[in-house]
This record gives sequence, C-alpha cells and structure tokens, in this order.
Amino acid sequence: MAAEPLSIPVPGHGDVSALWQAPAGAWAGLVLAHGAGAGMTHKSMAAIADGLEGLGVATLRYQFPYMERGSKRVDAAPVAHATVRAAAAAAKARAAGLPLFAGGRSFGGRMTSQAQAAAPLDGIRGLVFFAFPLHPAGKPSTDRAAHLDEVAVPMLFLQGDNDALAELALLRTTVDRLGSRARLHLLAHADHAFHAPARTGRKDPEVLAEALAAATDWMRGV
Repeated sequence: MAAEPLSIPVPGHGDVSALWQAPAGAWAGLVLAHGAGAGMTHKSMAAIADGLEGLGVATLRYQFPYMERGSKRVDAAPVAHATVRAAAAAAKARAAGLPLFAGGRSFGGRMTSQAQAAAPLDGIRGLVFFAFPLHPAGKPSTDRAAHLDEVAVPMLFLQGDNDALAELALLRTTVDRLGSRARLHLLAHADHAFHAPARTGRKDPEVLAEALAAATDWMRGV
C-alpha cells in the first residue's frame, strides 16, 4: 500500500511532513522516528515500514524540524520532544483505536524515550528501539540511558551485537537494570545500521526480517 503523505503541526515549530502506511486489517501501529543522519524517506526507514506493513502493523513515519529544513544539525531536545508528541497525537487520530507503540531508529528512538520519560505519550503502550544509541562511538557510557528509569511502559531494544554505539556489556547492564519493563533482542553480527559483513553469511534483509519479527511478537505480547 502506498504511504499517505501528511502534515503534522508542531506547536511553536511549524509543520513537519509525515507518511501514514496502514495495511488492511492492521492490528497495531508504530510511530516511527528517523535517525540523526537520514530522514523518513531513507531506504532503511521505508524498509521498516514496508516490512511492518506485511506483518499487519501500520506506521507513521515523520520528520524532525531540522530534517524538514534540510539542516544537518539535530534539533534541541525540547523541539524533538514536541515533535514526538505531535506525531504520537497524529497517529492516535489516524489509528482508529489500534494499539499504538512508538520508537525509531537511533536518535529518533532516544528522543522518543526522552519524551516518554518527561511525560507519558498519550495512548502509547510501549517503545521499540531500532539500535538505541547508548553512547557515541568510542566513548562507552550509560549516561544516555539514565532517563529510561523514568519510562514506565515496556521497552524493546533491537540491537546488533556489533554496534559501535552500544557496547554489549553496557547494554546488557542497562537492560537488566530496567527489569521486567525491558527486553533485549540481539541481532547476530549486525552493526548500528543492522548491516552484517558478507563474511558472516548474513544478508541485511535477513537481519531486518529478524528484527521486525521480534518487534511484532513483542508487540502482540504487550
């Protein structure tokens, strides 16, 4: 199904573009934020939306204001949080009672969790992280995960076990600290972009299919 273009007003920050993609008979919806370096139409975002459509999940992809402007500098956290909130509200209006989840790729997932930690997103039952950026490459830390203690809804971490932005031992420690609210699904040999080297025998579509299957299984459980 072709994605339906939308425009979402972000109070105080103008309008941002969005794409609503819903299969017939959808059983859930995901509000899907993009990563820092590529917007909602990037092939990785389209692949997630297309894959979830095939699994019966509707998606609302949307732009952050900086990406809408064509800037390379990400928005300040309050602007990003306001955008996440506006997108969640737009998805709720479109979803016609579907169970809703939120999250996204890397930066987008982190901004979603920060917004949820500050004040719960209306109607959102859980968060799905496609490669949570636990720390900058080469600078292992768990500081970026401190706010997750304030997130009360369930969380799913879909993470490559070769992710330079999430040292595995630190990631396990973080998820363990969150207790029953959090689940970690590791993608063998995958990096932050869910790419696996050819020598491993894994192809990128296979990695993504595993991630999406894990996401939908988890959402059904929630």
